[in-house]
Amino acid sequence: MRITAGDVPALERGAALLGSGGGGDTATSALLLRRQLERGPEPDVWSLRELSPTAWVVPVGVVGATAAFTEKLPSGDEFASAVAAVERWTGERADAVMSIEIGGLNGLMPLVVAGQLGLSYVDADLSGRGLPRLDQLAVAAAGRGVAPAALAEQGGHVMVLAAGSDVMVERSARAFVAGSGGWAALALAPIPAGELAACSIPGTTSAALALGRRVLAAGESPARTALEEALDGAVLARGRVLEVARHVGPGPHGSPGFGRGSVTLADHDGGDLLRLEMENEYLLALRDGVPVASTPDVLSVLDHRTGVPVQCDTIRVGLEVDVVRLAAAPFWTDPRRLPVLQPRAYGIDCDPVGVR
Repeated sequence: MRITAGDVPALERGAALLGSGGGGDTATSALLLRRQLERGPEPDVWSLRELSPTAWVVPVGVVGATAAFTEKLPSGDEFASAVAAVERWTGERADAVMSIEIGGLNGLMPLVVAGQLGLSYVDADLSGRGLPRLDQLAVAAAGRGVAPAALAEQGGHVMVLAAGSDVMVERSARAFVAGSGGWAALALAPIPAGELAACSIPGTTSAALALGRRVLAAGESPARTALEEALDGAVLARGRVLEVARHVGPGPHGSPGFGRGSVTLADHDGGDLLRLEMENEYLLALRDGVPVASTPDVLSVLDHRTGVPVQCDTIRVGLEVDVVRLAAAPFWTDPRRLPVLQPRAYGIDCDPVGVR
């Protein structure tokens, strides 16, 4: 499979939906992908079964404040520097790259990287949706670990995190991006393709592309049944946003954490109140106080008229929206991995709801 310029709108829509309200604005990464496709060859996209089991695959992505990415665009050298650094450290050269996260801008940006570096792209990722932390990636959940990892920022500074727990890698990466303009390019250690099935979510780029095509084909303001069919999911509510509350959540050792908040809307079909609890992503939905859906399922909010996903940091009072749920990847519903993404992993005292 190859990604063409004509595929970009559908891939962007699918990646935005899978971001679950987070993952960063996809418009900028879609623009960069279009420009890369204009300049160079379309990257080859390989499924796991098509790859040689000995091929080395480097997971890449943008980490940090994704909003800063749209304000301070990459120079073009950051990902090359990060990949080169992790290659030098491990002694293995990359044959292909993959995304750390299909949800949001990282659903498209690694394709740009593949084109820049002249590498193949693997149809898999380490999240299956939008995730806020490196220690929640599939390699961490599978026990493989995140380190070693390389980070490169726009000024040319490169840091290799050679070892450490997944939590410490996450903390170190956050400290790095805090002093480097808000975001950085990340490259994890090369993984043999034959080992990816156990520590990644396969087929996510092709799935995001198919999802985006179906949703775009449904058109603007689709009927509830048409939208559910396009999503292969459920519409939890359709109504007007009545209230948005925001505050800073708790971090480790009493320090401030990510921004937290809630969104309340009145469902036009019956008048029920639906409340969404959110951090970087939408995490829990309650109807009249009763939990009805939660992470690891993907909860997204769509502008009712246009169908464009609305991010947690841009949702506002007065919007007419559709709140939808998409099933989590089977990787995350495995009882061994469910604790990584269940509500309690975000400090919400609630069991997973409706996970299939």
